[in-house]
Amino acid sequence: MTYDDFRVLPGVPLGPDSLTWRLFGDQRMMLVGMRAGLLQTMHPAINQALREHDSTYFQGPMKRILRSLPQILGVVYDADARATAARVRDYHKPLVGVLPDGNRYSALNPDVFYWPHATFFEMQIALREHFGKPLSGGAKERLFQESRQWYSLYGVSATGTPTTYAEFRAYWDHMVSDVLEPNAIARSTFNRTKRGIFGPSPTRYLPELLWRPLSDTQFDAMAWVLRGTFPAELRDRMGLDWSAAEELRLRAIGAGIQHTFGRLPLQARLLPQARQAWRREAEDPTRLVG
Repeated sequence: MTYDDFRVLPGVPLGPDSLTWRLFGDQRMMLVGMRAGLLQTMHPAINQALREHDSTYFQGPMKRILRSLPQILGVVYDADARATAARVRDYHKPLVGVLPDGNRYSALNPDVFYWPHATFFEMQIALREHFGKPLSGGAKERLFQESRQWYSLYGVSATGTPTTYAEFRAYWDHMVSDVLEPNAIARSTFNRTKRGIFGPSPTRYLPELLWRPLSDTQFDAMAWVLRGTFPAELRDRMGLDWSAAEELRLRAIGAGIQHTFGRLPLQARLLPQARQAWRREAEDPTRLVG
């Protein structure tokens, strides 16, 4: 696939000819989903909005990402992506309030609304840096420009948001260094004392006696991956240990996942919404990036 200049068409859904369609529906997204969810909640206004308006706030970032990711995937893959985007936007309309410093916030302010979108875009790049084949500079620019078109579907102001991938990197570094704040949820994710964080068993076929230890073990593994893939500056600010040996182990795991994943049947490599979208469009996604 070539990465020629991409012309952003505001309000037009992306389709199977886009790089986003070939990357965003990857099953490996679940490996970095918790990372995106936690980075979102470290934005002061988002953290405050979740505290005031979300009854699941203290269930952690994985609960949030499992709830929100299918809807965000829908803005890319649903047959009526515009309608899905409008619903996502409208969910955020009531999320207004006052920050601890006295300033007012609104979830639809571009300074706030763009940040979750930025984490969903960036997770596609982070995934391939840790668990796949890293993207070229041209692919990153194309993917970013497509993310601008995807963002336009929400009908929310893009004032002050990046317009090139280089601007996005500067924006990302600024957010990590100057805006994001370690908070109670961020710290508890890495210092969990509560067991059963994933809640009750999702099926009667898996009794609680087995589900609780299995889900706790899964959470601990995901938290370790989160610690290793977290922006190093935030990891340092939070006093999180990460040794050279752990880094080598994570890289070895990433190489193993890339090697194994590429040998799975194509349909097994896609999240259900992406799989259904490719079938609906009668397209062959054989050019998926590894």
